[in-house]
Amino acid sequence: MNISRLISFICIVTGGIIAIYAQAEEQQNTYLLMGGIVLLMFGVYRISRHIPSKYDKQDEETFVKSEKEDED
Repeated sequence: MNISRLISFICIVTGGIIAIYAQAEEQQNTYLLMGGIVLLMFGVYRISRHIPSKYDKQDEETFVKSEKEDED
């Protein structure tokens, strides 16, 4: 596991814990809750950047098929 992925997972876990802690108090600390959610979303964004789209793969396959058809 590389360091970038580890940082993303730490952000997700820390953001989730902060958001739950801010929500659990009797009087909710809105700024703490917002900070936890922002940290959580930042980690999710960093993880999702490296996941390839399934549509990109389909476009490449159709392009390769169309090139083979053109050569025949």
